[in-house]
Amino acid sequence: FHYVDKAQMSLWHSKYTVLVTIVVMPLMFGQVALHGLILFKKADAPGLVQALLIAMVWIITFLKAVPLHNQIQAGLNLDQNISSLIQWNWPRTILWSVILCISLWQYKAAGSNLL
Repeated sequence: FHYVDKAQMSLWHSKYTVLVTIVVMPLMFGQVALHGLILFKKADAPGLVQALLIAMVWIITFLKAVPLHNQIQAGLNLDQNISSLIQWNWPRTILWSVILCISLWQYKAAGSNLL
């Protein structure tokens, strides 16, 4: 984001957000659906922790990242909003990484009988 010409930001950002949404939203919905199925079959502490972490990702996404994207699209305070977006993406990245680690641990612990 910092390397995109500010005069071209609105055009570039509108294309970027559409393409990223096409990839990210199905993955986020799929994650919720799959995790819901797993919890339905076996509700345990690691699964509940994952559910909390997934909820945190959604909260950060829709209360922080989406509004920042909207402000960037509108051309408002670009440098500040781009920096804020990058800062808010780190907790999401860390949370998704922790969720993945827990999932891998659960899969290894359950063998192939998880689903």
